[in-house]
Amino acid sequence: MPNDATTAQRIKQLLVEKLHLDGLSPETIDDQMPLFGEGLGLDSVDALELVVALEKEFSLRIQSHEVGREAFGSVATLAAYVDGRLQTADDAHVRS
Repeated sequence: MPNDATTAQRIKQLLVEKLHLDGLSPETIDDQMPLFGEGLGLDSVDALELVVALEKEFSLRIQSHEVGREAFGSVATLAAYVDGRLQTADDAHVRS
C-alpha cells in the first residue's frame, strides 16, 4: 500500500482485503456509505475484525468503548476518528 494513500483510501483497502468484501473494490466504496446495515452490510464480527485491522494498520489501540456507531458510521467518519487518534498520539509524543 502506498505511503501517500489517504486515511480513507487505506481504510477502504482494509475493508476489501480483511473483510473479504467480494465484488467490491476500494474505488467503488463511497466515503459516506454506511458501514453497517444497508450500506456495506457489515455485522458485529466484521466490526471486531475491522478494529483489529485498524490497530495493525495505524499502530493504534482502540478500546471497546470507542467502537461506537458514530465513529464507525462510514469511511469518512472512521477516517476522521483515526486521523484524530493519530494527531492526539503525535501531540502526546511531542509533549513528552
